[in-house]
Amino acid sequence: MTSEQLYETYKTKMQKIADVKFSSAVLQWDQETYLPPQGAAIRGKQIATLSEMGHSLFTEENTGSILNELFSRDDLDEHQKRNVSLSLVDYERDKKLPPSFVHRLSETTNNSFHAWMQARRENSFSVFEKPLTAIIDLKKQQADLMGYADHPYDALMDEFDKGITVKKLDALFENLRPKLSTLIDKIKTAPQIDDSFLHLHFNKQKQWDLGINLLKAMHYDFDAGRQDISEHPFTIHFNSRDVRITTRIDENNLSNMVWSCIHEGGHALYEQGIPADEYGLPLGECCSLSIHESQSRLWENCIGHGRNFWEFHYPELQKLFKYQLEKVNLNSFYKGINKVRPSLIRTEADEITYHFHVMIRYELEKKLVEGSITTADIPAWWNEHYHKYLGVIVPNDKDGCLQDVHWSHGSFGYFPTYSLGSLYAAQFYSKMLETNSGMEHNIAEGNTIDVWKWLQQHIYQHGRYYNSEELCRQATGESLNTDHFIAYASAKINDIYNL
Repeated sequence: MTSEQLYETYKTKMQKIADVKFSSAVLQWDQETYLPPQGAAIRGKQIATLSEMGHSLFTEENTGSILNELFSRDDLDEHQKRNVSLSLVDYERDKKLPPSFVHRLSETTNNSFHAWMQARRENSFSVFEKPLTAIIDLKKQQADLMGYADHPYDALMDEFDKGITVKKLDALFENLRPKLSTLIDKIKTAPQIDDSFLHLHFNKQKQWDLGINLLKAMHYDFDAGRQDISEHPFTIHFNSRDVRITTRIDENNLSNMVWSCIHEGGHALYEQGIPADEYGLPLGECCSLSIHESQSRLWENCIGHGRNFWEFHYPELQKLFKYQLEKVNLNSFYKGINKVRPSLIRTEADEITYHFHVMIRYELEKKLVEGSITTADIPAWWNEHYHKYLGVIVPNDKDGCLQDVHWSHGSFGYFPTYSLGSLYAAQFYSKMLETNSGMEHNIAEGNTIDVWKWLQQHIYQHGRYYNSEELCRQATGESLNTDHFIAYASAKINDIYNL
């Protein structure tokens, strides 16, 4: 068989596996948006069956034979070689997990999701404790099966960003924490900003219409996606031509919907920009979850919390909510949406204190995975450290340790990517402005096409060709450098608080 024929055999098989994987993803999307409560148990079995099928297809001996034979050939082009080499790495990794384990993990997480929903409704962590314990036990087994050099949490984080380790993150957070604390201390000496206008009553349908318009302004393609309501906002894709997002709306908090739409829109633009002809192959996937989060955080914060963006969109917002905002000028609005204040909810946190929310989750997950604390300890540990790091009192479980959906999905090791994403975002945005002096002027006129084009050229089109560090160097000329975030955040805070 020629290399061209063998590569087509590989591609066909990978796309078949992707068909199974994304069929499961459609069921997961439906589960979090429209599934009737009584369908939950059987839905979990359906998703578990498809997860096991996809895993079995990928890890069977025939897949390994094809990949190893292709890897030995010297007449593949650059992209073909990269697809094969990445698939071989994935194959060797996934073979460590028995299909029965994949089935059990999938079914357990699906059951856990519905327990998490019930726990939030009842505002009681005890409802979620037993299902979460089952997930943590399985994640410990997964770490052991995958293998690790230093810490079991390394094996779980590697699933979301290759090469990220406890050692690297401990050093990064130790470097970042005092710089953030210095910024917060400076803000404490300044008069606090009024953001009460964000907490008036805002009609649900009007908020929805606003969100749709903001997504269109970002160039989110509604012919290749849609938005719905869910308990926790998320983005899911089935291919680059079908990328769906969700939001949530609080009629007494405008921030909730606006920036969840922009955040998820950033994720969705990344998926819509990945090459469609690489469907099912590594180059048809994102670089990493850290880079994925850089896309959502760049749109949400660098642009969506920027003055230039609202110079164009704020008049529209004032017309939509005349009673609430007619006496609030643009400068007051800009300051209000960037108010720095320790808070309870990660997804609503400002850009500075946000990292402390991530650090708390990172430290907690490490301890759960290494076994130094148990599931029963979570509420007390959570509440203690929110007071220690942010100085806030956690009033209940729903606004405390039940606020995130991630654990119910089994996504241990995901949270660090939020901080990494914010750091990458600031670095990418700095490079954008350096290479296009007119970009901020265009954003102020409602034109974000230059942002989209830069991201398409430097991030989207590469898929998984590079790892996070390589992509960062390709795009900005240097490895991840936290100084870019500190410079960006300091400039914004000095402006807002007149420091």
